[in-house]
Amino acid sequence: MTATPTAAAPAPNHAFGAEIRPQRVVSPRQNERTRLLRTRWLGRLPYTEAWDLQRALHQGKVAGRTEDDYLLLLEHPPVFTIGRNGDASNLLVDRAHLEAEVHHVDRGGDITFHGPGQLVGYPILALDDPKQIVPYVRKLEQALIATLDGFGVEAWAEPGYTGVWTAKGKVAAIGVRVARRVTMHGFALNLHPDMGYFAMMNPCGISDRPVTTLSDLVGRKVSVEEAVEALIPQFESVFGYRESESQIAAYARGQGRKSEFEVDRLLEAGTFSQESRSQEPILLNGRLPGEPARPDWMKVTARLDGDYLEMKKLMRGLELNTVCEEANCPNIYECWGMGTATLMILGDKCTRACSFCNVTTGKPTEFDIFEPFRAAEAIAKMNLKHAVITSVNRDDLDDGGAGIFAHTITESRHRSPGTEIEVLIPDFKGDREALQTVMDAVPEVLNHNTETVLRLQRDIRTSANYGRSLALLWRAKQMNPEGLTKSGLIVGMGETREEVLGTLADMRAVGIDIVTIGQYLRPTARHRPIHRYVHPDEFAEYKAYGEGLGIPHVESGPLVRSSYHAKESREAVPVSISPPPS
Repeated sequence: MTATPTAAAPAPNHAFGAEIRPQRVVSPRQNERTRLLRTRWLGRLPYTEAWDLQRALHQGKVAGRTEDDYLLLLEHPPVFTIGRNGDASNLLVDRAHLEAEVHHVDRGGDITFHGPGQLVGYPILALDDPKQIVPYVRKLEQALIATLDGFGVEAWAEPGYTGVWTAKGKVAAIGVRVARRVTMHGFALNLHPDMGYFAMMNPCGISDRPVTTLSDLVGRKVSVEEAVEALIPQFESVFGYRESESQIAAYARGQGRKSEFEVDRLLEAGTFSQESRSQEPILLNGRLPGEPARPDWMKVTARLDGDYLEMKKLMRGLELNTVCEEANCPNIYECWGMGTATLMILGDKCTRACSFCNVTTGKPTEFDIFEPFRAAEAIAKMNLKHAVITSVNRDDLDDGGAGIFAHTITESRHRSPGTEIEVLIPDFKGDREALQTVMDAVPEVLNHNTETVLRLQRDIRTSANYGRSLALLWRAKQMNPEGLTKSGLIVGMGETREEVLGTLADMRAVGIDIVTIGQYLRPTARHRPIHRYVHPDEFAEYKAYGEGLGIPHVESGPLVRSSYHAKESREAVPVSISPPPS
């Protein structure tokens, strides 16, 4: 359902959304919303991934996974979108010559452009009455007008058009879709985008009205960070939210105030290189400066018994890597003593750097085409009922290593038909086809770790995106609805309790089945310092909160890792997984 008038005569389909006649906007006091608003500034995210994240949250509200409303704020790489009733001829240049994507989408309105220097907002809100679509769009305009007023700009909604206008032209476009009373798509506020893209189209299908930017209106560059900080309270006020919770990703270069990220400092210092492994900082009582003392509940006993040594011999004999060793996992003695291990394929060098991880960052060698066979042999020799297969990031490969994952699943299932397969995958840079390759092999559990809260993503990881991770997990569920999705968080790296609770709410909203939460343990003295040791009672609170939201299983404890008790976590989810096709 698009933003089309319901009580007025049909009008031309102008602007980002269909034309809507002016309506009286109900004040917040008259129409307070009792739902919680969760706002997420996600940074820069490709359009298709943001679109799927909208779908995930929309589905979550319709299906009852969440009662909360969401406001997604982000930037896109250059992209043209054409609404459901749009005229493709309003794109004035040959697509072959464009340095931008073009997508036909399911909102109202005609063609528009999104790109760097533009703040895009996607409210995922429940409307109490499907006839409220027109007042809803009017409120979007009001929130944007109030935001511009804070910058000293006079703006208004113009009769006959949708969007926000100024003396110099249109500064914000609006286009929405409402299905099952829940909104999608939203608004785009021009801050300082490359206006050359607007010359490549008739913006919103309008050829005789100018488009302007907030920076041009105020005579200086307005950053995305400024606009986000100005918009959020105005949106909350206009829509009458009594409760709200916001999580803000780091701003990239050019988006806001200059920031320094710890992972960049560690990378520059060579922390993740093979050569630096012999260069350890001096510790005082086993601690870096400012680190807390390790509590008794974090102490692990090393068990170098026969089972452990036999597992080590098996892995070396098959020339296989394990994340247990590479990540210095504290549970290695327990797991190996029980005859279980998490196999790590695609080599032992990662193309990315994460400040919590001990895997070497570097230029990988060519992948080994025989590795899937050796991994399958190891799984068969261990006689596993539930096998976990993970990998390093391989951004150097066109498919990110998805083909090797699929081959390993297929070969393992051939050798051990009674074994359930869980894969812990990288994000494949958001490549849907790569994910489909893995899902076509039908793993019983698809695991992709979110790792940390939204605010800390960039400080801890060089090339990750919170929105991308959530979209990937939802995509995986759509590709195999009968399989399980899983994700993990590490705590004690500087996050707050409230941020973890908000992250659990996001995970439930997009439909994740299993969540693991464990304590960060610095792999070496070269890595990110431990911020705090989370008390077992707090881990218990996370489990209770997550499962209270409806997450089927939350494994939460100081020594929990993504693959820890993987078989038990899978069995704790009350679903029956159909056997994969033969």
